[in-house]
Amino acid sequence: MAQARDAEVPELNLIVKADVQGSIGALTDAFAKIPQEEVRVRVIHSAAGAITESDIALALASRAIVLGFNVRPDVKARELSEREGVDVRLYRVIYDAIDDVRGALAGMLKPEERETELGRAEVRALFRIPRIGVVAGCYIVQGNIQRNSRARVVRDGVVVYDGRIGSLRRFKEDVREVAEGFECGIGIENFQDVKEGDIIEAYEVREVAREL
Repeated sequence: MAQARDAEVPELNLIVKADVQGSIGALTDAFAKIPQEEVRVRVIHSAAGAITESDIALALASRAIVLGFNVRPDVKARELSEREGVDVRLYRVIYDAIDDVRGALAGMLKPEERETELGRAEVRALFRIPRIGVVAGCYIVQGNIQRNSRARVVRDGVVVYDGRIGSLRRFKEDVREVAEGFECGIGIENFQDVKEGDIIEAYEVREVAREL
């Protein structure tokens, strides 16, 4: 199971070239201290000296980023990297390299889902409409209700259904949104068991980028 988990962890492959071995050690030590439970840094090659054509070829084969500290690519390496689109990043400050690697790892993390409540409506009457089904006559007590937004039906504090708002009407007109303090008719997709006194909570879920 541990091997299976390890196989599922996305890896950021790096080829590290630097002016001296001490710089390579400082960089690899710093990379090892970055939290790597969900994403991982993998240094597939490191050496002191200029960035060469073989470094670019290895990066191309392994889908790696070439990270150079106080070194430059030679002519053949530059031509190959430009022709093949290999990402070569050059630094003179170690902390800049570390920050960029952290940023690249953060970009590989699965985004966090955050829920935001849009509005709440109280069901005050029920209507049966041909071809549509049960429509809840509601009063918007907070925020606003939007057609096609996600919604949950809450009864006595218990969620009895979670789906989407399929229809939203003011008088006999279809509308996209109804604001607090107004009445409207709400139809919940694939749910007909709405009752008077239920609360309909409209909400949205957004993906938010995470940081390491």
